[in-house]
Amino acid sequence: MIEKRARIDYPRFRALPTRWADNDIYGHINNAAYYGFFDTAVNCFLIEEGGLDIHAGQVIGLVVETGCNYFAPLAYPETVEAGVRVARLGNSSVSYEIGLFRVGENQPAAQGRFVHVYVDRDTRRPVPLPDTMRAALAEIS
Repeated sequence: MIEKRARIDYPRFRALPTRWADNDIYGHINNAAYYGFFDTAVNCFLIEEGGLDIHAGQVIGLVVETGCNYFAPLAYPETVEAGVRVARLGNSSVSYEIGLFRVGENQPAAQGRFVHVYVDRDTRRPVPLPDTMRAALAEIS
């Protein structure tokens, strides 16, 4: 379990609408959907600010570790505010923390983590983070 963080601990946010299909039979967002929120928030940041080219770039990030702690239920039709921060910036890996918040709330409904290892698209061998990406990630460390 990672340390529970408040809204102020996250330097970047992305609003993510929930979908009807995200709810499960119990009337709240299914646990699997949270991982989609994490992935979307991080990759939007990487594409928009880090120069990640998901279609033709030579460097891609593979998720090698992930986890989530749930504190309060979320449900459709809420908009989730996903806060993103870098917990550790390595040579070819990055550990992210993502907090999922109800609009305007200071404590997360859920908090996740995952680790990307950046690899060459063709060989799948680890490579150093590109300079543009490293600079963007350093800003949210």
